[in-house]
Amino acid sequence: MIRVAIIGASGYTGAEAIEIILRHSEAELTYLTALPEECGPVGEVFGQFKGRCALDIEPLDFNKLSSSADVALCCLPHKVSMEFVPKLLAAGVKVIDFSADYRLKDPAVYEKFYQVKHVDTANLQKAVFGLPEFYRQQIKQAELVANPGCFPTGALLALAPLLKEALVETDSIIVNSVTGASGAGKNPTEKFHFPNMNENLFAYGIGTHRHMPEMEQIASDIAGSNVEILFQPHVGSFDRGIATTAYCQPKGDVSSGKLLKLYNDFYKSEPFVQICNEAPAVKDVAGTNYCHIFPAVVKGKVVVFSAIDNLVKGASGQAVQNMNIVFGLEETLGLL
Repeated sequence: MIRVAIIGASGYTGAEAIEIILRHSEAELTYLTALPEECGPVGEVFGQFKGRCALDIEPLDFNKLSSSADVALCCLPHKVSMEFVPKLLAAGVKVIDFSADYRLKDPAVYEKFYQVKHVDTANLQKAVFGLPEFYRQQIKQAELVANPGCFPTGALLALAPLLKEALVETDSIIVNSVTGASGAGKNPTEKFHFPNMNENLFAYGIGTHRHMPEMEQIASDIAGSNVEILFQPHVGSFDRGIATTAYCQPKGDVSSGKLLKLYNDFYKSEPFVQICNEAPAVKDVAGTNYCHIFPAVVKGKVVVFSAIDNLVKGASGQAVQNMNIVFGLEETLGLL
């Protein structure tokens, strides 16, 4: 049985990770941590766990962690995680990190977009990007997995077959995504206050969103050449999910039928990717680790639609999928 610690268990992704591990047949929760002001019985912090989990959320003690866990799901924020990950690894546990601190291989790019100096470049070079559909073999050997961002997960799964087969121009890709309000995290802000968020939709991070360089890095790796992506996120008045539409210029003649065959063949062995015959909806994937994809040709352009749950395939579910791979388990365990 894999002993699982969740570091930063008091947030949305922490709660989602708890939910998944509670139904996992080969893993058990042994240690939950958070800031002192966010600690207490997990059933009091999250009412849905009353009677289902008897653990307390506690301040982090590395000695206790070392003796009680085999793996840490690190749900700490960007810029904070890299202060803790070296100590987690030194405590002898494997780490699945939810932050962006280990995703971008070039520290200068990280520092440009996150406006802070990277303080753990040694482990940055060792980290494996945790998108199982493309890096499964590397994940199997990893001590540190950089769990992908939610927007890049939906976008990269939508784009990968086109990039791998060199079917589209790589200097003019546009990605539009709409996420639910949970993507902003648990801490309340004025913009995400209910009267402002309800029945509303708006763009943000125009030209500066931190997931854009992550998308470009992995897309370039898949394509084997430089890929430029114009990414524009939006947030809508729903709780969870991401709907993504990617627009590409084809290099030659391509039809919707050819694309459907390509995508079905490309993902035929992937347990959590489903190819659809129409544009997917976020409700179709809510609460699951699935990504639904529909490729089409519209007025000579290749347009690909995808939908994921931002808290599951975009965060905690993908982290457990990566954990399963690291420990040699069936990667669907615990996941819906």
